[in-house]
Amino acid sequence: MSEDLDCPVPARPEAEPARASSRPAVASLVPGLALVLALAVAGTAVGKAFPLVGGPVTGIVLGVLLAVLKRPGARLRPGIGFASKRILQASVVLLGSQLSLTQIVHVGAGSLPVMIGSLAVCLTAAYGIGRLLGIVGDLRTLIGVGTGVCGASAIAATAPVIGAAGVEVAYAVSTIFLFNVAAVLTFPLLGHLLGMSQHSFGLFAGTAVNDTSSVVAAATSYGRTAADYAVVVKLTRSLMIIPICLGLAWLVRRRDRAEAETTARPRLRVVKLVPVFLIGFLLMTTVNSLGFIPAAAHHGLGELSVFLITVALSATGLSTDLAALRRTGPARSSSVPVYGWWSRPPASFSNS
Repeated sequence: MSEDLDCPVPARPEAEPARASSRPAVASLVPGLALVLALAVAGTAVGKAFPLVGGPVTGIVLGVLLAVLKRPGARLRPGIGFASKRILQASVVLLGSQLSLTQIVHVGAGSLPVMIGSLAVCLTAAYGIGRLLGIVGDLRTLIGVGTGVCGASAIAATAPVIGAAGVEVAYAVSTIFLFNVAAVLTFPLLGHLLGMSQHSFGLFAGTAVNDTSSVVAAATSYGRTAADYAVVVKLTRSLMIIPICLGLAWLVRRRDRAEAETTARPRLRVVKLVPVFLIGFLLMTTVNSLGFIPAAAHHGLGELSVFLITVALSATGLSTDLAALRRTGPARSSSVPVYGWWSRPPASFSNS
């Protein structure tokens, strides 16, 4: 009888803890996710009432304010970390449902040189001026892509690729927001002073203003035709996320010397080189380009994408160390802890 018990018993105790251990892991996400979702709902409501501000910016501000009042405890951190990583990645995938590769044709060849040229200027200026000011590499990158591509959405897409710290994401989003406000208030006046046509101002606003909500706010105040053209230009400009993230992912992989040395036979692995969520983004864009996503679903998917970005940025705000953000400052940015391409990124912004 003892021999009968010796065989089956060992397998069952090993299987039970494995199943039991997964339950607390899922349950541990609930408190933090509930808090983050509540902040995102509040941020979305404020963003609807004040489109100039927008839900994502409001979410990160609310998160930072709450973190100042009371830092999240250990019970909330798993859900907050999940939101700042997985939900962030999901929002980027959904962003692809708003983009179509054929939009490049629709806006005309004339707008592409302007967009590509302005993007090159933004990235070069962010790198050069940032170095002169002593701003750390990842923060320079985030501000550059946020300015040149599509504001908070580009920052959200780039942060997990380069392993940016939460404090750097918060600082970059805040910087972009300030320039959004300035653009919405001054660009329509500037357009009238320069005598711009509706078409010209639409190209100008769609290329120069950062976030989509701010593009719509600035262009709508100039005219309906300008707003329609600006939105198309802005969505086409957002396609630049694809080559930029691919290039950054390649650079991160190339500079990760420690991981490369552990591989017996170096070889290119696409899944390692390109984050999985970025592959999802490309697939979603391709599916939309082929017309498989109904036009009626675009608005809902766009709203969901913005809401998920608000959720993720609310989590980033909650995990932000305001003291470190203050130390960043305009002239002491090098005091922020550096999580560059050569170092291990924080857990909440890993590529896996």
